[in-house]
Amino acid sequence: MELSNHTVLIVGGTSGIGLALARRFARAGSTVIVGGRRTDLVPDLASVAIDVTDPGSVARARDEVLERFPDLDLVVTMAGVLLVEDLRDPAHFEIVATTIDVNVLGTIRVIDAFTPHLIERGAGTFMTVSSGIGFLPFPLMATYGASKAAVHAYSEALRAQLAGTGVDVIELVPPAVATTPQQREMNPAALDLDDYLDEVTELLAAEPAPREVLVKGVQMHRWAERDGTYDQLVAQRSQALSRLPGR
Repeated sequence: MELSNHTVLIVGGTSGIGLALARRFARAGSTVIVGGRRTDLVPDLASVAIDVTDPGSVARARDEVLERFPDLDLVVTMAGVLLVEDLRDPAHFEIVATTIDVNVLGTIRVIDAFTPHLIERGAGTFMTVSSGIGFLPFPLMATYGASKAAVHAYSEALRAQLAGTGVDVIELVPPAVATTPQQREMNPAALDLDDYLDEVTELLAAEPAPREVLVKGVQMHRWAERDGTYDQLVAQRSQALSRLPGR
């Protein structure tokens, strides 16, 4: 998949990886629409207000996008939250509910909204966004990992159910990527954003496009069970639990 000659909607494209990816598509010559709750953050791109936790907002955004951009052929479901939680504290359930609503149900709401359009076109692509943490848990962010594992499983099922319709499903599987200086400070091992997207665009350019976009930095997560490193890596990542109060 080349980045040019698409009409692409990136839901969750007003910051971070989503915004950087949107600008890559735009520079390559695609028509780009970013969706999010703060569209004022991206005055240089076409935008649509959308709250993926609100079915009414998703429906309104779909109608607005398809009215303005009837050639839409690529929908990227980038919206997500990443929250630390202490599973010993029952109050963490609020984080669970928020994470599942945004990361899982939000993804499904967006896909459901645009599936009829892409099937009617007979061609198009959904790009879902899971995470290396969906394959190799980071215990400090338990529900985030569970939500991304769900996105992976849903993407696999969606691909199977859309087979023969002309609609493809590509799963983007990011590792830790530093999208702000604060994230770089918190995780010095996180990939540089531009370096990450350089590798992503190279992988997307393959023919056919990969079902999973796996940069080198995420392969240790994706294949940990196969490689026999899973238990060791989970134990190593569990050391971050010391950041929780009282640990």
